[in-house]
Amino acid sequence: MQATKPVTKPTKQRKLLYQAPDHIRYKHFAAALSSKLKAAHCVNALPVRSGDTVKIMRGDHKGFEGKITRVDRQKYRIFVEGLTSEKVDGTAVFVPIHPSKVMITNLNLEDKWRKAILERKKTRLEKAKAVEKRPPKAPPKIVEEVKEETVEEKPVLEETPKEKKPKAKRKKTTKTAATKKPAKKATETKEGAPKARKPRAKRKTTEKTEKTEGGA
Repeated sequence: MQATKPVTKPTKQRKLLYQAPDHIRYKHFAAALSSKLKAAHCVNALPVRSGDTVKIMRGDHKGFEGKITRVDRQKYRIFVEGLTSEKVDGTAVFVPIHPSKVMITNLNLEDKWRKAILERKKTRLEKAKAVEKRPPKAPPKIVEEVKEETVEEKPVLEETPKEKKPKAKRKKTTKTAATKKPAKKATETKEGAPKARKPRAKRKTTEKTEKTEGGA
């Protein structure tokens, strides 16, 4: 259910008051109970009804006590027996009084529904008081079982100093004929003897000299 926002504007408050349905208007007729009735029924206030005896607590007729003869829910007023005023022509008229100005001194319990309401409220308040009087329950004690752990002492072994092994001497491997890189092929002469290769510049000069000698 969506929560309704409280109405704060006076114009809207008056509108809600004067356009309220009967079941809400009934609650606006609540009046305070006398100290004896409060102690007997454990209720502070109840809506007034015709047949209740009330005492006026404020206004021009303060202190007047009488029985309610009529309740006007349309105008939010009640009429008390004996409280009248005379018109100019001499006729007596009941004086309208707002229910907030009165205190109920005697309840009309002819209605069984009203009795049931009072009994229900009384039992509810008595239960609430009984709960308040109860001593607060102590929180359960949490007993932690401490297990004594027996630590087994392991025998300490004496560390023997490790003997350092001598580093193995690297064997000098002689380069075999297979591992050796093949030498550059030497230019063989007609006689078969190897001849050292000359640099390029010298080769060109020798070739030219040979040509010139051959041509001559």
